[in-house]
Amino acid sequence: MTDLKTRLTTLEPVRKSIQVKLSVEAAFRLFTEGINRWWPLKTHSVGDEQALSCTFEGHPGGRIYETLKDGKQYEWGRVLAWDPPVSVAFSWYPGRADDTAQKVDVTFVAVPGGTRVELVHSGWETLGESARAIREGYVTGWDTVLGQFITEAER
Repeated sequence: MTDLKTRLTTLEPVRKSIQVKLSVEAAFRLFTEGINRWWPLKTHSVGDEQALSCTFEGHPGGRIYETLKDGKQYEWGRVLAWDPPVSVAFSWYPGRADDTAQKVDVTFVAVPGGTRVELVHSGWETLGESARAIREGYVTGWDTVLGQFITEAER
């Protein structure tokens, strides 16, 4: 019989792939420094309606965070690897302690007519017994978030 931690380490990463009509460089810039233009703060943030902006500090150790209307900040994660315009990796723990972080890897690949953006969200075992349910929320959550990225890329 396997224990809970063993079962959780076998949870598959959430994988998403989209294509945008931007160069690799432009797609990388939009995803990172342009995050405030496309991230759906009203539905995908800690502060919900109070969320004013989000920031992606573009360097290893840089924070990814939201700022509320009253100035309070909530950290979502930290940049783990920074290789513009090819890839970025970051820890992910919005609204939680950093010891519950998962890892998100995003790569940008040139394809005819634009760029394929591939996102892999892994490390669910840090969430304990809630891991499976939280992971399932991200399956559709990343669809919504990346849909907003596509919309902004098409402007």
